[in-house]
Amino acid sequence: MEFLRSTMGKWAGDGRLYAILSAAGFSLKAVFVKLGYAAGPVDALTLLALRMGIALPLFGWLVWMARGNGHGRLTWKDGAAIAALGAVGYYLSSLFDFYGLETISSGLERLILYTYPTLVLVFQTFIVRKLPPSATVQAMVICYVGLGIGFMHDLSQAGHGHAVWVGAAWVFASAVTYACYYLGTGAMIVRIGSMRLSGLAGAASALMVLAHFLLAGHPAALAALPKAVWWNAGLMAVLSTVLPVYWMALAIQRMGAAQAAAIGSLGPALTMLASWVLLKEPMSVAQIGGLALVMFGVSRLKPKPRAAVPAAEPAKPAKLFA
Repeated sequence: MEFLRSTMGKWAGDGRLYAILSAAGFSLKAVFVKLGYAAGPVDALTLLALRMGIALPLFGWLVWMARGNGHGRLTWKDGAAIAALGAVGYYLSSLFDFYGLETISSGLERLILYTYPTLVLVFQTFIVRKLPPSATVQAMVICYVGLGIGFMHDLSQAGHGHAVWVGAAWVFASAVTYACYYLGTGAMIVRIGSMRLSGLAGAASALMVLAHFLLAGHPAALAALPKAVWWNAGLMAVLSTVLPVYWMALAIQRMGAAQAAAIGSLGPALTMLASWVLLKEPMSVAQIGGLALVMFGVSRLKPKPRAAVPAAEPAKPAKLFA
């Protein structure tokens, strides 16, 4: 016990523990969504509204934790940019992702989302009007070969292939919107800080989701939902939405963005493992091979570097809230 306590203290001190916790938290999001769907008759919008409603005060806690980091006061222009980022990155991305998880496995969902760096590179190519190096193109091809293998695994397990295609399209739309969010965060992170930006954009998106739910959902039916639906939404809000952002910030403060991101890349593997253990989703050699190819391809990608940011702040936004 003393050895375990000493090891955990050492890992907390150098940031490894926080990076692992962050990766684990984000990787469990899809599992909580699937458990929520299985717990009772709940649709994507309702489950997302529960998650974001519970997370809303916690986003305020993130903003409070980020106080005193040397960033200036917000302007009206900053507020508009934060609202736009929240709408694209967390509101639309999360909604599309929840729609997709109604019909595809959590393992395939994480593979599709994990390819968002390839979309960032495609968008950058159009912005700068310059083709990426051949090594980057090869890495992107490897990513999508692996994704194709994972997709075929889901098709082989599904009784209705059309549903898999529709679900995959929704999740790919989620990856597209998150890539747009990523491209829009560079200057904002430098100005207001990563944790503060995550808290403010998350709060803005939570209000958008709740407004959407009040207009198009069924608020009166919330009281009749099984307790397990609420429980999974609460776990998702705390363990897979807000705390991972905080843990990642702590990890980067202690070990730097590059090392923290390297540990965070374990996310898809953790999602697949959790899906196998908690959801009893089948795991095949082909699926593991597809995962390995996607992770290898993403590791070989080198997006255009961002502007320098303070050492205490992440060089890129936290992994998907979606």
